Amino acid sequence: MSLRQVKKSVKGHAAVDGAGVHLVRVLGVRTVYDYDPFLMLDSFDSDDSRLWIKGFPTHPHRGIETITYLIQGEIAHRDSLGNKGTIRCGESQWMTAGSGIMHAEMPLDGPRMLGVQIWLNLPKSEKMAYPRYFDITQDKIPVVKESFGEARIISGEFGGAKGVEPRHVKATLIDFLINPGQRALIPTIDGENAFVFLIEGEAKIGKKTYSEKSAVLFEMEGSGIEVEAPFDHHVRLLFFEGKPLKECVSWGGPIVMNTAEEIREAFEELEAGTFIKHNARDAG
Repeated sequence: MSLRQVKKSVKGHAAVDGAGVHLVRVLGVRTVYDYDPFLMLDSFDSDDSRLWIKGFPTHPHRGIETITYLIQGEIAHRDSLGNKGTIRCGESQWMTAGSGIMHAEMPLDGPRMLGVQIWLNLPKSEKMAYPRYFDITQDKIPVVKESFGEARIISGEFGGAKGVEPRHVKATLIDFLINPGQRALIPTIDGENAFVFLIEGEAKIGKKTYSEKSAVLFEMEGSGIEVEAPFDHHVRLLFFEGKPLKECVSWGGPIVMNTAEEIREAFEELEAGTFIKHNARDAG
């Protein structure tokens, strides 16, 4: 296996979003082209429910998919299609906002909230797709035991096991737990962007040690990456991979399109009450 080299890394910073949720913002407007097709990455990590309980009341999305993955904690959700439910520990929700959806996410009280939300871009031809989502429960997430630890495959493939099949961008998301002093070799796909997010613990990649809450992006050349945990503690990382869209990005809050004109139109529709193109009666 020829190893990919590190291209760049981004260290997350403290931020507050929604109605007062304290989080770590890692990827955003300044990183969209380097980490393409991944737009945003927010990390939740707190043992004080006062820092998350106000949640994310009803808000719009268009032109993207949102992927929420929880290691610990619970988030109740509902949307304008009439869907509602709860994302629990070790589960994910993959939502296609597409042409437009109104969505609310309200974290529940508990001892700890640990997880992420990723915004995945949609290609120009699919930005106005029918909005859908599906819950990825624990029975849909295979666990592969390896000598270094274990891998939970939300989407994509590792160790002969496959996760869910995304409807639009075929992105890979795998949760790796690497035991102290062990190293994991993770295969990569030619032509796809790959990065790891260190959600718990620091890790050694090549000759450098990267701190917790960093997103480490790799060069495109090479068939795999290698990550090593220190001898005194484990490292937990999320591995992301996807084929770059290489399209223009115009970002307006919760709406991501290709042009400023499309963003303007979306906000005009929100004001006029014509933003939602599909509702529960259209589902099928």
